[in-house]
Amino acid sequence: MFRKILKFLKQRYHSIIQSIAFYPILISLAFLLLAIGSIQIENLELIGTIKKKIPYLFIEDYETSRAILSTVIGGIISLTVFSFSMVMVVLNQASSNFSPRLLPDLISNKKHQIILGFYIGTLLYCIITLTALGAYGVDSDSLGLSTMLAALASLVCIGLFVYFINSISVAIQIHNIIDKIYDSTDKYLDKELKSNRKNKVVDNTLNSDDWMTIQIDKTGYYRGFDVSLMKDSIKDKENHIILLPYINEHIWEGEPVLKIKEFVSKEELDNLLFCFDISTDRHESDKNVTGMIKLMEIAVKAMSPGVNDPGTAINAINKTGQLLNKFLEFPDKVSKLEADNKLTITNYTITAKELMRILIQPIRLYSKHDNSVIYVLLKSLQFIKDNPNISHQNKAVVIIELEALRVDIEKNIDNPFDKKSLMDLFEG
Repeated sequence: MFRKILKFLKQRYHSIIQSIAFYPILISLAFLLLAIGSIQIENLELIGTIKKKIPYLFIEDYETSRAILSTVIGGIISLTVFSFSMVMVVLNQASSNFSPRLLPDLISNKKHQIILGFYIGTLLYCIITLTALGAYGVDSDSLGLSTMLAALASLVCIGLFVYFINSISVAIQIHNIIDKIYDSTDKYLDKELKSNRKNKVVDNTLNSDDWMTIQIDKTGYYRGFDVSLMKDSIKDKENHIILLPYINEHIWEGEPVLKIKEFVSKEELDNLLFCFDISTDRHESDKNVTGMIKLMEIAVKAMSPGVNDPGTAINAINKTGQLLNKFLEFPDKVSKLEADNKLTITNYTITAKELMRILIQPIRLYSKHDNSVIYVLLKSLQFIKDNPNISHQNKAVVIIELEALRVDIEKNIDNPFDKKSLMDLFEG
């Protein structure tokens, strides 16, 4: 039961963090507490002393306070509506021109969430203060501090609105989107590559045909295997587990996903399946190949007849080539020791052939008639082929993809001069 609750909390935490309402709710709660606190401390001796020393900062007139709060409330509502409208326009534009899979990244922008949260929080603060002002009555002069804070918050909102306009206009620019995806994926690959090089690549998995094989009980995208959810009875035994799917691979119910060397009970088998993280969303993050898939989709969308933007496709292909060049340096499989070095877990990396199918072939299919895009794709593959840190097996796959590209050039580039300039690159 504890493990089920832990897994549920981990999944809920991730979905809550990615929600557009996460930061606005937190900030609104903070403003709610601030409103209550400012009303409570209005009559403290310290606040009274401050009011006497700098009376020009505190509004004691009832009608003036009510007018200021009412004006701020109306203005903040207008800013909030306009800001949310801009977000919707930006999301619609990104979905139409680039890829619908980019929407979660734009929605989860923390800066925009904080700005919207400050708007809503200020609105909530002003409403509570105005309500308290009405409760105290016309003759009350006890809400000067709260009114002053509301006025200051409204000035901050105006500054945030200017920043929001600039930020949202920058965020929607496609080269910034591509750079953000590239940077996120590149950092992840550097971290994983450094970690994998510290772990020994095992070869004894070649004799795993007679090991116990476990089939998955659901369909979806494989996101990982959470060792922390594993039973202690499995961790305490000397055993070897092989995880067959690669991260982000789509697996079907009943498909083999795990091999284990020593026998496990039915209860332990169910626990191993429970440790699998299966998602229905292919583009949940930029980790592993997901970021490269997003770049591939941007390139393919840019080459569609409705968009026809070779410049964007070229930029996305260049970034994809750099990431692919680094990803192919990964070993085919890596083992890690868990649970006081008793349990060995082996993870498989996506194969070079599968990477070519997922990333390169769609770009090649949609851009085979465009000389400039094909040129960049060709140079990217040649750059990968010349990487000395890539295994001969992976290089052979890249060479096969280059030959497929040669066939496409011969069949689809009609201009003989353009065709010759591209074919000459194969001889270089």
